Amino acid sequence: MKKNKGKVNTTEKEFVFGFRAGRNDCVLKVPLQFPVQENVSDLHGRLMLLHKIPCFVENGNEISNKLNVIKFKTKHVDIFNNLVSFIHPHIPFCTNTLLYLGLELRSTLSMFIESETIQDYDREAELALQRLTTGEVDINQLTNTWAKTYSETTLEHARPEEPSWDEDFADVYHELIHSPASDTLLNLEHNYFVSVSELISERDMELKKLQERQATEMDKVMQELGKTMTDQDVNAVASQHFDAQQVLENKWANELKQVTHIQKQEYQEWVIKLHQDMQNPNNSTINEEIKMQQSQLTEESEPRVRLYEEQRQLEESFTIHLGAQLKTMHNLRLVRADILDFCKHRRHGSRGTKLRRLQTALSLYSSSLCGLVLLVDNRVNSYSGIKRDFATVSKECTDFHFPRLEEQLQVVQQVMLYARSQTSKHKDQPEVPRNGSSCEDKNQNVEKNSSNILPGEFYISRHSNLSEVHIVFHLCVDDNVRSGNITAREPAIMGLRNILKVCCTHDVTNITIPLLLVHDMSEEMTIPWCLRRAELVFKCVKGFMMEMASWDGGISRTVQFLVPQSISEEMFYQLSNMLPQIFRVSSTLTLTSKR
Repeated sequence: MKKNKGKVNTTEKEFVFGFRAGRNDCVLKVPLQFPVQENVSDLHGRLMLLHKIPCFVENGNEISNKLNVIKFKTKHVDIFNNLVSFIHPHIPFCTNTLLYLGLELRSTLSMFIESETIQDYDREAELALQRLTTGEVDINQLTNTWAKTYSETTLEHARPEEPSWDEDFADVYHELIHSPASDTLLNLEHNYFVSVSELISERDMELKKLQERQATEMDKVMQELGKTMTDQDVNAVASQHFDAQQVLENKWANELKQVTHIQKQEYQEWVIKLHQDMQNPNNSTINEEIKMQQSQLTEESEPRVRLYEEQRQLEESFTIHLGAQLKTMHNLRLVRADILDFCKHRRHGSRGTKLRRLQTALSLYSSSLCGLVLLVDNRVNSYSGIKRDFATVSKECTDFHFPRLEEQLQVVQQVMLYARSQTSKHKDQPEVPRNGSSCEDKNQNVEKNSSNILPGEFYISRHSNLSEVHIVFHLCVDDNVRSGNITAREPAIMGLRNILKVCCTHDVTNITIPLLLVHDMSEEMTIPWCLRRAELVFKCVKGFMMEMASWDGGISRTVQFLVPQSISEEMFYQLSNMLPQIFRVSSTLTLTSKR
């Protein structure tokens, strides 16, 4: 019976089942709530368990045959009676009762529930008809409610889903970016990026001047401490400095938010208008403007003087085959770089910068997305560490397709709080830990910090304003990743497995993974530590990639292993020599002609 979501009137009825056990007449009385919301077989099993009725009597024919065979082979009747008493010590032995009690109980219970349920439905139907005939219920309102419910639940009456603005804009952008207007779009995006960068530079300059002025004032106050100034005066000055800095930061944050909102609205409206104009075959001025902007962009994208210098980046590429029978080819890259280099745009870049921006835009609405794993702490925010640096980079360019990073993090926090609340509701019984250890401390920490995530868990943010990345996997790690004794069951390693599984199910064909599970090097990360960590990650990722064949059918992917920028070249080439020893690298064949 389908469970009703509304208010249900329940009634209690007593189920009576009488049976004869030997010379004793037994009666089983059980109160039941109607309508019964549970399965009859489950209810029957619980009754047999609670009242110590043997469960093996359900299959009466099989038990009867086995007992007849035993009785035939047993010469002494006493031995057979003892065996029967061992099988069923609670009820005196009676063949009919032992063999057919369970079946009779189930059939009687099923008939009782069915008959009482039908009687309740008939009673409710008669009351409803009486209310209808007496005029207590409006027949027009009732028929309208029935018609509305039928039309909403029947597929043939369902309305087609109307496409949203985001879906329309995505289709239009995907069509334009694969047309001659792609250079025009990239040029406009670059101009917006330059204007936001200039605004951020002004903000940083003003904040720097304020900090310098406050530092000078604080030095003067500290010099007068003990003479004309007291500790309370110093605290008051520090409080004023903090408030002034917060006011200035809030002012610039609001201004940046307003500018990016205006840019996004203007950009989307312009893209829609450009698409409509290009659909008009009589409008020839649009094609001429596009060609003119293409030539201007080409001249600007090749400056004679490089206005920035890139630090040397080391790369090694490999082609591997995985699988026993059905082999799949994958591309592996070992890169030494800063992880935010895959996110930053160059304000005065070479032609390679434009090509990277074009490649990212072409694959934005495709089945070849690019992802990046960012190691973060257990707080879902962008206030400190690598999270703050990443948020700063994401603010340098307006995202014209997805919500801002702050809005996405707010959604993640709401979903996580809801998931934690639902998990706590279903924890009726305490968890039984393994090895006899207690899980109370862990559960208490999760309840106190329900807004935090656990090591190995991750959340995802979507971006269209980054240089080479569409999706960022924010993987939570703790200080244990800096130790040298982690295993393949480490939460961070299992988090990588889950990330790769998401990549298979959501068309992410290019993923960048921190090889050492850290973004910065420290003193305890010696050469043996790096070699052990790299070997562990290589082997685990290899196993996870072999699982991909069962997840997505064996699609070729590109996996980039990223090491920190501060690692030495010697260490980099040691890791490069380790990779072919773990993965099966494709060997080249040299063909020579016979003489």
